[in-house]
Amino acid sequence: MQTEIEAKFLNIDFAKLRSKLKVLNAKLVKSERLMKRKNFDFPDHQLERQVAGWVRVRDEGNKITLTYKQLNDRSLHGTKEVNLTIDSFNSAEEFLKALGLKETSYQETKRESWILDDVEIELDEWPWIPPFVELEAKNEAALKKVAAKLDLDFSKAVHGSVEVAYQAVYDLTEEEVDHMSKITFTATPKWIEERRKI
Repeated sequence: MQTEIEAKFLNIDFAKLRSKLKVLNAKLVKSERLMKRKNFDFPDHQLERQVAGWVRVRDEGNKITLTYKQLNDRSLHGTKEVNLTIDSFNSAEEFLKALGLKETSYQETKRESWILDDVEIELDEWPWIPPFVELEAKNEAALKKVAAKLDLDFSKAVHGSVEVAYQAVYDLTEEEVDHMSKITFTATPKWIEERRKI
């Protein structure tokens, strides 16, 4: 499996970041688009329980991907993945269900993609939390170099799945975030809003 070398920086002002990207002659690869994803596991949550893994099918607006992800730890090198580009979101769902997996969650996000010095820069918006940016690179040195160019404080970077972004805003356990069956651009559910950190 490939190691994802990525870092998230939370509570980002996208207008300021876009200005910085333009000054640095970063390339806008894909303008903001709505993305949808469905996550899958076996009915007994075998992947999650045994290896902190899951399967995801994602419509990225310009392509559809089928990915196995495994979160070994929340470090810069802790997430592993195997990623395939496919041609049908619905067929992928059928395929996974035929293998005995079940849908565990449906999620919507908005993403804008840039590239600078071969580092992927994703401006991400998830429902109910402030926007954040995710950098992904082939190696740690390249990632840190671009973070510095963008005035992003690497000591404040977070790693792993999106749970960390939700936990920064709400008093939620990793398991509670993982088991939210639907995350969409609707009003914040009352039970989540009640657990907002002050």
